[in-house]
Amino acid sequence: MNAVFDKRESQSEESRNLYLLEALRRQLVNAKSSSAYWSKILKEVEPDDFTSLEDIAQLPVLRKSELIEIQPQDYLGGLATADRTASKRIFFSPGPLIEPQPMAAADPWRMAPALFSAGFGPEDIVANCFSYHITPAGFMFDAAAQKIGCTVFPAGVQNVDMLVEAFHRLEITAYAGTPDFLKIILEKADDLGRPITGIQKAMVSGGPLFPDVKAYYEARGIELRQSYGTAELGLIAFETGNASEGMVIAEDCIVEIVRPGSNIPVSDGEVGEVVVTTFDPHYPLIRFGTGDLSAIMSSASSCGRTNRRLKGWLGRADQTAKVKGMFVHPQQVENVIKRLPGILKARLQVESLDGRDAMTFLCEHEERSENLIPEISEIVKAECRVRGNVVLVAPNSLPNDGKVIDDQRIAGIGI
Repeated sequence: MNAVFDKRESQSEESRNLYLLEALRRQLVNAKSSSAYWSKILKEVEPDDFTSLEDIAQLPVLRKSELIEIQPQDYLGGLATADRTASKRIFFSPGPLIEPQPMAAADPWRMAPALFSAGFGPEDIVANCFSYHITPAGFMFDAAAQKIGCTVFPAGVQNVDMLVEAFHRLEITAYAGTPDFLKIILEKADDLGRPITGIQKAMVSGGPLFPDVKAYYEARGIELRQSYGTAELGLIAFETGNASEGMVIAEDCIVEIVRPGSNIPVSDGEVGEVVVTTFDPHYPLIRFGTGDLSAIMSSASSCGRTNRRLKGWLGRADQTAKVKGMFVHPQQVENVIKRLPGILKARLQVESLDGRDAMTFLCEHEERSENLIPEISEIVKAECRVRGNVVLVAPNSLPNDGKVIDDQRIAGIGI
């Protein structure tokens, strides 16, 4: 087994679940009693009635799109349990969203285990090439590196020529930043005839890691790891070895996968939206829908960490499409499913036929009786406000890709 940053990373499933259940109960009590928003949402909820982690599915998912809508109405949308001066820093991310720094004194976003798993240590001088301005990414990785004992060069995204000089002068050994920016720095150094050879390890996040970029780093002997987190939630999961093993879920958060547009968890292995609960006492985020798609990998990681794993980033869950001038949302597809007992799985397929929008409701149903089609068609029209064809398909025939709205017009124009 590889070394772990926190001994809880190798604890039993039973111990972890007990800890998370107690943390969830405390957060529910805290949010219900101290947050204007959560006091309404949790009005009928009794935290002591939660006897297992599965009980969290009783609660609604708070999606990022909803947070964007409610924040302008009240500071932090009324979610905060303290006044606006409680956080040491506050950020303004694209969306736009206000994001307070979590209350923890050291490593507030809990990123240290991810850097540790990538081999970062006290002997390293880390170039932190995440931005320190407006958004929190720079501070997220800075605090984590310092907790491990690294020396940090707060590089940000500056003039590349200057960074080449700094990498040589400071003898940088490790990099934190987006997947492509280190390549830009290394290629610039090569062009200047001053190749950088001291980088041994890198932690990348904030964008896709394409195979050719990964191969470029491997060819230069740089050990690379990816982490997955957000400005609101901090660390969610991180790589610990071979990318095929996915990402180990971080401690101190509850991660679920739900059917897009719904509050309903899906089975392990099924693609759905990543929903996360964290325990910051100042800014409770309970069942926060990230809008990202992933799936739970059920087998154990070879690194010895015992938490469940995410398959990685598999796309976006917000699949809203405009059909015949009307917006259709994943929630509306979910409403159709709720009204029709016997549906196993469904999706809306949107195409352009002869220059016109065409919508088809594909439905896995227990009966597969053609007599159901008129009833389903009327319900689809009532919920989506757009008429479409209904096609019954065999159980387990729809792809496991998390899509509830498959807008094939996008693929058709090469985006």
